[in-house]
Amino acid sequence: MEFKDLEIFQLVAEKGTITEAAKDLKYVQSNITSRIRKLEAELNTPLFNRHRRGMSLTPEGKKLLTYSKKIIALTEEMKRSVQTNEEPSGKLEIGTVETVIHLPKILSSYVKKYKDVDLSVFTGVTSTLVKEVLHHKLDGAFITESDLHPELVSHEVFQEELVLISDNRVSSLDELVEEPILCFSKGCGYRARLAEWYRDKDITPKKIMEFGTLETILRSTAMGLGIAFVPKSEVKQLEKEGLIQFHKLPDRYSKIKTVFIRRADRYLTPTIEKFIETIESSKQENLYSE
Repeated sequence: MEFKDLEIFQLVAEKGTITEAAKDLKYVQSNITSRIRKLEAELNTPLFNRHRRGMSLTPEGKKLLTYSKKIIALTEEMKRSVQTNEEPSGKLEIGTVETVIHLPKILSSYVKKYKDVDLSVFTGVTSTLVKEVLHHKLDGAFITESDLHPELVSHEVFQEELVLISDNRVSSLDELVEEPILCFSKGCGYRARLAEWYRDKDITPKKIMEFGTLETILRSTAMGLGIAFVPKSEVKQLEKEGLIQFHKLPDRYSKIKTVFIRRADRYLTPTIEKFIETIESSKQENLYSE
């Protein structure tokens, strides 16, 4: 079994067709087909179901995909670990929840200092980002602090306060609970905190409306569509302008930490090590500026 066969297999699994995989690799389709058939012959089992819309993994193919991802990730890690160049370089793929207020400063500082790093940033809710770090799809991620998976380590970024926000029609918490909740999809740490408050109050939300971006949530709240539970730092200006109002919840629900997570078993390359150092420097600067 050749390493390249696993790379091709993984790409076909992700793309769902030989045609798309061949385009990405700039190979002829017959080459991709023969490599897949060779791999299936070596393993003595079909890895894909062939159908009119493309290809999907068989149960055996799904098992192989899990192993191939680990093998490819470990191979990349091995290459990085034996490099003599200690200067950060190569790809760095980071995930983040949408409301990390200090993120632009961290990224700007890092990219300006380490120009040979190809940095990519992906957004998502906490639960999705945790899975992607665990499955080696991301090098690390900024998430809302939660019970940490044993295969992860975390680095605190900052702590902040969440506030319930509404338009100016709503004047009390009793009125708030009658309003629709505007939030991100399930897996969002802020949504989980608000749900905990509702459960402790023995209240069932009348309606929950999911949105994809914070900007849409904030605009919809200001227009009176419902209420939202968001970082205070993100909405101070809207409150000053009189577009929304704050409603505080007890600290156990409103005080929250953002952390940066990574796999505990992955080699700490100069690229990720310097990224963590940049986070720490940013944290210290924020402490002195408060």
